[in-house]
Amino acid sequence: MITKLIPKKVFFTTGVGTHPEKLESFEVSLRDAGIEKFNLVTVSSILPPKCEIVTKEEGLKELSPGEIVFCVMSRISSNEPGRTLTTSVGCALPKDISRHGYISEYHAYEENPQDAGIHAVKLAESMYSTWTKEPPLKTFSVPRSSTVHESGDWMTVISAAVFVI
Repeated sequence: MITKLIPKKVFFTTGVGTHPEKLESFEVSLRDAGIEKFNLVTVSSILPPKCEIVTKEEGLKELSPGEIVFCVMSRISSNEPGRTLTTSVGCALPKDISRHGYISEYHAYEENPQDAGIHAVKLAESMYSTWTKEPPLKTFSVPRSSTVHESGDWMTVISAAVFVI
């Protein structure tokens, strides 16, 4: 029997991490987001039909350390002092829950979180509307922004939609 990997739930999270090593700054950002214990696999932009949006706390209760977990992730890194790093995921919810929605990822330098969130929503809304020829039921975004410290340590900022199968 073949099991289909269609997520039943999704939660949204963000994180920021700083470390002298680029890879470890990413690890610290995952810790800040609460998703460091999983083997993350990034996927594209589909919010499955009937996928329930839950809180991060509720979603994390259903996942186990080491589990392969699918997510849509926006990620940006830099070690340039004073550089602002911003990420966002946007979501367009379908009018009919038996159809799929869209999740977008967006990242930018020197952009505030509000503008990045607006851009991420526009992307998700556009993907949804070009498919359905109608506006989505609802849109939202989950942005995060931070500025690289003067020390020049690496900083990574993430925003993610994390799926629970």
